[in-house]
Formats: sequence, C-alpha cells, structure tokens
Amino acid sequence: MAAAAGRARRGARLSAAALLALPALALLALLALPAVPAGRGAGGGEAQPGRFSPPLLLPPGLREELRQRRRDLRRLEAAAGGGEAAAAAGLGCGDLSRATAVSVLGWGFTKVVARAALAGGGTVALKSVHGAGREVRRCVQRYGAPAGCRRLAAYKLLKEVTLLQRLQHPGIVKLRGQCYDNSGDAELRVTAMLELGSPLEMIQLLQTPWEERFKICLSLVKLLFYLAHSPLGSIALLDFQPRQFVMVDGNLKVTDMDDASTEELSCKEDNDCTLDFPTKSFPLKCSVAGKCEGINEKKNLFNAYRSHPGGKPWQLDICTEGLSKGAWISSAKGYFFTYLLPHSAPPALQPLLSDILNATGDLRYGINETLRAFEKVLHLYKSGLYLQKRPLLLKDYVSLKGFRTVEGEGHKCWPSYSHLGCLLSIHSAEEAAAICNSQLHCHSFIVTQHRTWTGRPLASFQSSWTDLVPDTDAVVYIKRSASSGERL
Repeated sequence: MAAAAGRARRGARLSAAALLALPALALLALLALPAVPAGRGAGGGEAQPGRFSPPLLLPPGLREELRQRRRDLRRLEAAAGGGEAAAAAGLGCGDLSRATAVSVLGWGFTKVVARAALAGGGTVALKSVHGAGREVRRCVQRYGAPAGCRRLAAYKLLKEVTLLQRLQHPGIVKLRGQCYDNSGDAELRVTAMLELGSPLEMIQLLQTPWEERFKICLSLVKLLFYLAHSPLGSIALLDFQPRQFVMVDGNLKVTDMDDASTEELSCKEDNDCTLDFPTKSFPLKCSVAGKCEGINEKKNLFNAYRSHPGGKPWQLDICTEGLSKGAWISSAKGYFFTYLLPHSAPPALQPLLSDILNATGDLRYGINETLRAFEKVLHLYKSGLYLQKRPLLLKDYVSLKGFRTVEGEGHKCWPSYSHLGCLLSIHSAEEAAAICNSQLHCHSFIVTQHRTWTGRPLASFQSSWTDLVPDTDAVVYIKRSASSGERL
C-alpha cells in the first residue's frame, strides 16, 4: 500500500533531486537536469558559464550564435558588476537538491517554471531551459544539435540571472539563487531560483475595486521609471505582456527579464528611429551619440498604455515567454492603463485619468511626467481633495458609536472588496453617506477599522438590518427615514 502511495505521489510531484536526474517528462516536455554536487556549479562554485568555448563538433552557424550570446552575456556582466558577490549570498545547487514537492507551474518558448519547497522552509520558483520548447525545437531543426541548442537557450536564462542580480527594485522579482553545471560538453544546465508569485489574472483584476487597479498601474509606472534610469542605463522590456508579471503579497512584479534590452537602437539619422506598433508609429530623434533618443523608455510606456488590438482581454497563465518579435516591432498584447485605470474611478478623478491615457497614448508624456501625474492622482485621492463640493448628507443619518448592525437582507454592489456584500473604500463618513444615498436600497452603513493600502477605511453598506449588537470598534450610521421604522 505504501509503495502504491509512493507511485501515486511520484505521478503528481517530483522531488528536486528527481527533477535533476530524470529525462524530460512526456506530457510536459520538461528538460532533464542531471544532479550536480552541492555548490553553485559542477566545480563547487568555480564554473564560469560565460567563458565556455563551444565544441568544434557543433555546426559553424550554431557555434557563431553561441559566441554571440556569450559575448553579449560578458558585456552585460561587465556592465552589471557585483554579480558574483550577489550569487555567493544566495541559494545554490545544494539547496536545490534538498528541495521537495516540486510541481510544474507552466512553460513557454524558452523556459519551464516549477514550484519547490526548500528544506529550511519557504518556497521558490524554479526556472530552467524548456528542452521541448519552441526556441530549442527550431534550433534543432536548423542545426541538428540538441545539446548545443539547449546551451544556446541557457544563455538567455543566464542573461536573466545577471539582470536580476544587478537590478534591485520592489517591482522586479527577487533572485533567490542559481545552480548550473558547465561540465565541458556542449550543454549548459542552468536553474534559477526566484521569489514565487501568482499569475497576474487580468479578468480578475477588472472585477476588483478601482483603488486596487490604480495600485497595479502605479506600481508599473514606478517600475518603468526605474528601468528608464537603471544602473545599466535605459532598459526596454521587449516582451511586454501581462503574463510576464506576477503578484507577490499583493504587489506587481516583473518576472521575465530574458528579453530585456539594455541597448538603445543605433542610428545615423532621425529616419532610423521610428518606433513602430501595430496601430501607431512614432518618429524619434537620433542623438549625437548615434542612439535613438529615449526609445526604450517610450516603448515601455506605450506598451503599458495600449490595449489589445482585438479589443478584449484573454485568460493569462504563469511565467511564460511571449510571441516571436522583431527588434523594435512589438507583438505584445499589453494592456494595463487602458483596461485597469478608467473603469469605476471616482468621477472627479476621471478627467485626470483621461489626460494620462491621452498623453501616454500619444507619447506626449515621458515616464517622468507620467509618474508625476500618477502621484498627483494619488495625493488627491488619499487627501479627499478630489471630492467635489456637494450637499452635506451625513445629517440625514443617526450615528451610533460602539454598535454595529446585524445585516438582514443581502446587499451587494460592484466593484466591492467583498463578494458577499457591499464593502467600499471611503475617505470619510460624509462620502459614505453620499454613496449610500446613491444606492436605491441602502439604509445604513458601518465605518470599519479595516484600511486599504492608501490608509482609507472600508465601509460596509447594508440594505436592511435586524438588530444592533455591541462592537466597541464600530460606528453605524442609519438613515433617519429607515430608523423610524426600525427598533433602535
């Protein structure tokens, strides 16, 4: 019986050691990663993945591609600096071999992502080369060298690791460690250990309160500001899709950096600097340094603004790479501002939000101006200054401190912080009274002690109540017209 249970468990989950030892999974086409000694590389931490010379037996074209990616990686490592010190402080192959409960989360063109439990507690996301992914398959079709093609794909993962070591920002997923085997054959086996997040589900986000959607957009703007002024220069996310992001403890973080570009497009004249999207093109300037001025920043910003060409969102999955693309012609289906920012926003803030959408959609705003505009909206919202002058309505309510109502008939609204009722963010009891008056069946509301990320309290709106119960932390407001017919 125990043996049968063990076989059942192996059918659903693999230990990290098994993940490193077994061949590709038939259904998931997961790349086999042979086990290596504890450390960061097969040589106990001394391996240098960027300094390996491809075997002469590989086809000349593949050798040249490997050399080019190795040169690019060395250039990035030189610009990043400090990567070895950062790696020394992180998890290594020993931690990976002791991890358990590995389960595959998803896969894309280049990488496969799994979840694993660490021996000392906690969980991580494991990224490794997807041996049956489109990138490796196309390479094998071209060159007929599977090991060399997996090595070629591994350089993209090493590039991502190098970027994550150098770029430190709340909007970038944290690198927890890495493990690689550079043992001398054509293949380079790499596993990156990352902070674990959950998929960014746009359809779910569209059903959340505006304040939470604004937080997502603000977090994205802060990330793009950092990327525009990063220690490595201006960085473009060439594969800019919602599925390149995850949520970690309620915060938006980019998790795929292998397609990021730290180089701005070279040019000789302004005509070399047209930024093309499927629906729009933007002429940019060629600087005296021979670079297209601000092209990385503007590419990120427009991708954050724009909507899906088909006009509606689609279901997203975890940590996958995107579509094939040219160097500067975007194929991403990025939609953040257009879908998340305007819907159900406070009416007084809608003109400001429209200005942001128009200015980013036309690239009249750079990232600096966009961040200032977002911070202005946040200030108005947190301070309550966005509230238009209106009649004082709280006088029409009876206030009872130290009590809350026992709700009778269910009362729901959208979007709400609770799917079981009508729970909304408010600036003050006066604003709550205005909201209650605008709802046909609202008879009372309670200002709770719960607060949102902006520090605003949550209020529960109710259509009827059956009794009052003591609650020292609560204040209940009942419409005078409703209280006259109820027992107080």
